[in-house]
Amino acid sequence: MSLHHLATELLLHVFRSCDTILDVLNLSSTCRRLRHIFHQSNKLQTFVKIAEIEFGPMHEIIQLVTQNSSQPAHLTRTAPMNIALLKQAVQIGRVAQKWETIYPIKKWKTDYENRRSLTDNERYRLRRAIYRLWLYHRAFHVRLYDRFTRNFPHVVTERAQLLHNWSTAELAEIEDLRAVIGDVVQNHICPSNGTIQRKFHKRYPGTNHQLTFNIHLNYPSSDPTSAYGFLNPNPNPNPVDSHFHTAHPSNFTESPAKYRSRFRNDLFHDPGYEGWGDEIPHYYVVQDMMKLDPGQVLWLREHAPLKEQVEGYVRSLGDWFRENGETFGDTFEWVMKERGENVEEVRMAVEDREIGIVRDMQAFSSQDN
Repeated sequence: MSLHHLATELLLHVFRSCDTILDVLNLSSTCRRLRHIFHQSNKLQTFVKIAEIEFGPMHEIIQLVTQNSSQPAHLTRTAPMNIALLKQAVQIGRVAQKWETIYPIKKWKTDYENRRSLTDNERYRLRRAIYRLWLYHRAFHVRLYDRFTRNFPHVVTERAQLLHNWSTAELAEIEDLRAVIGDVVQNHICPSNGTIQRKFHKRYPGTNHQLTFNIHLNYPSSDPTSAYGFLNPNPNPNPVDSHFHTAHPSNFTESPAKYRSRFRNDLFHDPGYEGWGDEIPHYYVVQDMMKLDPGQVLWLREHAPLKEQVEGYVRSLGDWFRENGETFGDTFEWVMKERGENVEEVRMAVEDREIGIVRDMQAFSSQDN
């Protein structure tokens, strides 16, 4: 039977049976009748249904994209769905999908022979953890919360209220995700001197070149736009939400390809300059960088291979960012103690894959949820 002879209701059912938004758009472009039917139908309802399958939970994305300083972060918000809100949700969801690829590589980093793809339920838990951690970042890792106020009782209580919205198992999922993000930060975005030296000699096993490491503190006070022309902050940021508009990766341009090698070794570049210090200095740098949200970390991983580029991005965030480590870990410990849980045991269980996003004993169980 020709497609043109099928009832409109059947064709709409085909649209609603798609797994991704891209599939819907491609299907609607195949012929005039499908395009006409799709544009005459309730497109928004179809998109929202499929976005829930592809990027869900949409409820958590809505909490993230509607968060602002006028309302406490722990209060549940509702918003009427529209195309503008859906576009924001899709952008957030696509970031989460990229982490679905990175997570297994890092989770099975040491026992890579057992590495596998995530199940649908595990991908759902990973996305949920990303949206919730991102919400925490947008609410508390901003200029309003500097290093001088982070330990004020009312500030700690405010942060803990958000974490109290989630069960211990759900908080373990976020800790699981944070471990993976931390690995990306300390090994890819801000590698230590030791990591640079190890990777350099692995790439050039026969060289006798001695790397020159910078013994001074990071974040030099040079022009933030001088990093190979890489960083160009938006000249007209929206004052309503300056945290997103002035510091968000979408407002920066990429560097020329010829500068995109961390291990380029010539008169103008020593790979040792790419190190972020040894042990204690590197630890504090990583703590600062863990205030970046999952979208910012992913963007820096993909577009800022050089230390100078990362430093320029950090300077664009403002002075509040420096020497002001992330607070989720401390708040997580606070909430676990309030619940009578042993923090180290919880983290060990996450590392052993007993709880968290991946649970080895339940990975292929039909009861997994």
